[in-house]
Amino acid sequence: MDSLNPEHPPLTMTPADHAPRVWRFFGTALWGLLIFVAMFVGQVGAILLLAALRGLPIDMASIQSVGREPAALALSVIMGLPATLLAVWLAIRIKKASFVDYLALRWPSWMQLLFGAVGLILLVLAWETVSRSLGREATPGFMTDLLKSGRDKGAALLLLIAFSVAAPMSEEVLARGFLFRGWSASFLRVPGAIILSSLVWTVVHLQYDLYFLAEVFTIGLWFGYMRYRANSLWLTIVLHALNNMTAVVLTMWLGG
Repeated sequence: MDSLNPEHPPLTMTPADHAPRVWRFFGTALWGLLIFVAMFVGQVGAILLLAALRGLPIDMASIQSVGREPAALALSVIMGLPATLLAVWLAIRIKKASFVDYLALRWPSWMQLLFGAVGLILLVLAWETVSRSLGREATPGFMTDLLKSGRDKGAALLLLIAFSVAAPMSEEVLARGFLFRGWSASFLRVPGAIILSSLVWTVVHLQYDLYFLAEVFTIGLWFGYMRYRANSLWLTIVLHALNNMTAVVLTMWLGG
């Protein structure tokens, strides 16, 4: 009868459910870096595979040569998606949390989708107006050249899938999915999480100049706000996809 003996009190067990199921600031930052590396490895791996299949030496010259081809670049972007999803799944799995709940993979209402789309359109139009007043191009020149080259070389559909499906999903799962979820539960709270995740998303686009980076950052703030308002990552994925698809179609087929 040890349980009745004061010298041998019963053991108290701490329920496993009390353990935190969300990575906080530093855990989210570290895993975010690992997820970005996984995305990069998936993208570069696709280029290396194409180079190997062609019998080219595996060096920087081959990577640059193959990576300039529209079809190869599209495949690279597409292959970054499974690598990103796998890394995010692993990070969430370690916390024994639900993948769907952690990333807020819930379908938004039509009103939320409409509100998000209208806000995005107004934001893009505002930047378009500024670009015209400054005499700047609305799309980075190298992207225009890439998309038109892809259209002429028969890679239009592949590029459309890469930039309108794979890229939005990879980037949103990382930025508004994993990073926002963890940082909003930390000392940053929601406002800080929106700002910091938007900054990280902007860094992913460092191939642009400062002007376009500013545009990317403001769009990221809108996506972050909508992610919080609707509690839905699918909403920002759809908005991101619509934005990219419009830009790709206008550039490749309408010359915009």
